[in-house]
Amino acid sequence: MQRFVIAALFVLITACPGFAKTYNVSVNQFVEHPSLDAVLQGFKDSLKAHGVETKYTVHNAKANMAACNQIAAGIAAESPDLVLAIATPSAQASAVATRKSPILAGSPLVFTAITDPVGAGLVDNLEKPGKNITGVSDMLPVAQHMSMLRRFYPDLKKLGIIYNPREANSRTTVAMVKAEGVKHGFEVVEAIVAKPSDVQQAAKSLVGKVDAVYLPTDNTVISALESVIKVSEKGKMPLFSADVDSVKRGTVAALAFDYYRHGYQTGLMAKRIMVDGVFPAETPVETQQELMLHLNLKAAKKFGVKVPEDVKKDAEKVYE
Repeated sequence: MQRFVIAALFVLITACPGFAKTYNVSVNQFVEHPSLDAVLQGFKDSLKAHGVETKYTVHNAKANMAACNQIAAGIAAESPDLVLAIATPSAQASAVATRKSPILAGSPLVFTAITDPVGAGLVDNLEKPGKNITGVSDMLPVAQHMSMLRRFYPDLKKLGIIYNPREANSRTTVAMVKAEGVKHGFEVVEAIVAKPSDVQQAAKSLVGKVDAVYLPTDNTVISALESVIKVSEKGKMPLFSADVDSVKRGTVAALAFDYYRHGYQTGLMAKRIMVDGVFPAETPVETQQELMLHLNLKAAKKFGVKVPEDVKKDAEKVYE
């Protein structure tokens, strides 16, 4: 009886707010731009909404691969309960760090905003990730993206695409776009960048050579989006994006995910792992299913794009 009373008192005491555990989350974010920032905010709001007390240490690599690796290695000193990796380069660097560090070996790694987790070498397969890694993928519905684009350009012949080939997510997307090109008879014209300062010149290289430009969720490119918009407006080169946040910034349209919701979903996964004790190796990689069509009529006018009436009707969000 006495043992029962002591156990009951222990449960009551530890259930009190003052005894609630505060979880330490170390964040490795590849670069600052609205989509990735929205992911982090959604993640934080998700845990807060579900009563998980969390302390964050946020690191940003500013699109620098070397810095990304340094951040991943340095996180070991923070002894986190969970590592959150936002974007593919950060996830890859963090995965290497968890394998090398005895301290991080016991910390679950949750990735988010990752296009191809298997292709990036992060997990063995989507259903059974293995190791200490799982997360939420933003694998792009490229076929639907291309269908949307052809609503603007039924006779599309040449599509420009700007990307950093060092980003595994972008290599996957470009391969998918090329496959769509083979199916539907349009050529993909590539403009390659290595860092944000290369983006403006890459955009200039496409002016007059393509019917339109499609921007994947390439972190290097999206972090320098305004330079692409400036060149595209001047050259009357229509610009479409794979994320809705870029539409607000000045692309014509996107049929894409809400990255805030993406982060919120990732937060729910983190709660199951940190609080409920679910093992990452046994937690299937999730994807976000909901797509939204965003349209920027002001941008379309600047690019000289005629927006079909049916597209206007289907748009969930229209920027005038």
